[in-house]
Amino acid sequence: MQLNPRVKAVRPQPDHTLRLTFTNGEVRVFDVKPYLSKGIFRPLQNLEVFNSVRPFLGSVQWSNEADLCPDTLYEKSVPVRPRKPRALQIAESRAKYRPKK
Repeated sequence: MQLNPRVKAVRPQPDHTLRLTFTNGEVRVFDVKPYLSKGIFRPLQNLEVFNSVRPFLGSVQWSNEADLCPDTLYEKSVPVRPRKPRALQIAESRAKYRPKK
């Protein structure tokens, strides 16, 4: 049985989501809002407490010691779509493109 990847970095977002980087290199977003009305997660409604989140033993933990299962974080998060690379624009001489006579 293969385990889900674990959290190696976390960035709290102002909309009560977490931008998570996992040990396999994936970047995913986990929505904490559905948990905010439940028990130990209520203090996370305060952005100061929410922003105290840190990686902890492959998961995340807040200053009030609330934490989430690393499997939940992975399985209920959504992948961040990679940005499309921008085409490089190279300035070239117009003379190069003039039709030959």
